[in-house]
Amino acid sequence: MNAYVFPGQGAQFVGMGLDLYERYPIAKELFLQANEILGFDITDVMFNGTAEGLKETKVTQPAIFLHSVILSKVMGNAFKPDMVAGHSLGEFSALVANNTLSFEDGLKLVSQRALAMQKACELKPSTMAAVLGLDDNVVEKICEETTGVVVAANYNCPGQLVISGEVAAVELACEKLKEAGARRALMLPVGGAFHSPLMEPAREELAAAIENTQFAVPSCPIYQNVPTTAVNDAREIKKNLMLQLTAPVKWTQSVQQMVKDGASLFTEIGPGKVLQGLIRKIEPSVQTQSPSLDMEA
Repeated sequence: MNAYVFPGQGAQFVGMGLDLYERYPIAKELFLQANEILGFDITDVMFNGTAEGLKETKVTQPAIFLHSVILSKVMGNAFKPDMVAGHSLGEFSALVANNTLSFEDGLKLVSQRALAMQKACELKPSTMAAVLGLDDNVVEKICEETTGVVVAANYNCPGQLVISGEVAAVELACEKLKEAGARRALMLPVGGAFHSPLMEPAREELAAAIENTQFAVPSCPIYQNVPTTAVNDAREIKKNLMLQLTAPVKWTQSVQQMVKDGASLFTEIGPGKVLQGLIRKIEPSVQTQSPSLDMEA
């Protein structure tokens, strides 16, 4: 079975999407529509901007979403998923790809999500850190025992877990994790504590927007970050999506479940190959690839 997966924040690069814009009329049309919906020329930042400009949350999230969704549209009939999943932000791209959300609604929600997260980041200094070389349960236990808000946020692959929370709590947890034998416990250059309780104000704001958005019956199941199993019901998808900002991204568990349910080929749709690397570490038996675009323009 073919699984299509969509990356999250961090996969962006300057020039992303320009080849699609220049080669495919449908891509150009959707990029120009995106400029209208967002109220600024995101194409200019994506194609000709700086790495710094592209790193702004209000730009990064829509940019990655656009690259992923437009790439899936350009594939035309070659895009035939049996199941989809997205890493954090990538879940919104996956929901447009399996027809649960329209392109316009998906982009609006992603933009609202980015702005809500930005606001939540400004309320309290917070951060994230990557922890390498420790079992998940050791990391979870140390987070629980550390004073302040610090939680396991991204289960990326075995031996790679991202923690998230208040700056002082994350720093203290990193020291304890190194003492416990972590190969590395490295602070990440992010704007705030994504997928932690500190995102509650953003979750509330986004939940209201999701509630007012039309969700259709998906054309294939999605494996959401919450609850990591196949979901086919539009109402359930909506409910799970509302939990996403404060809940951990259980990517390892999602991929394991997809393989258990028959996925043997994973195609990463979007900028970069980060997810392919993680999937190979989670399930070395499966194949991974980027889409091939050798169709006529």
